[in-house]
Amino acid sequence: MKRIVLVAIIFAALMTVGQQAPVNSPLLDHLAGKWVMQGTVGKQTATHDLDAEWSLQHHYLRFRETSRDRNDKGEPQYDATVFIGWNEKTKQYACVWLDVYGGLTVESIGVATPKENELAFVFTNEQGEKSFTNTFIYDSKTNSWDNRLDNVVKGAAQPFARFKLTKQ
Repeated sequence: MKRIVLVAIIFAALMTVGQQAPVNSPLLDHLAGKWVMQGTVGKQTATHDLDAEWSLQHHYLRFRETSRDRNDKGEPQYDATVFIGWNEKTKQYACVWLDVYGGLTVESIGVATPKENELAFVFTNEQGEKSFTNTFIYDSKTNSWDNRLDNVVKGAAQPFARFKLTKQ
């Protein structure tokens, strides 16, 4: 019996040593909540809803983004679930972007170097070249966000979508 208790204590101690502390990010705290995204995708106007909350013991900010436009089946035309976390080793934010387009690849993972009011996620292709950027810029005066999404072709950014996020 003493051996079982000792093994359990050692196992519990090892688990706590390996676990990263919960994320402490005032910037991500500002993104938590319910938002309306209004803007353009290409040349089309678009309205999406974004619902963000801390998950998995405050290690990730998870958000779901859904378009208000519907497809033939009555489902959102666009639907994504995104997890944003902190990588203590690299001192960067990282996100995993999962959406209706499927196909989990290296391009589903973006990284952002911390800045005061900006999350500028960079996504790279299989060759390690920048292929897409998704930048969230927080305006503390209006408690709103600008979201700029760009395709990157031969090193040049080409606008893909622009949104303004306002709190519901």
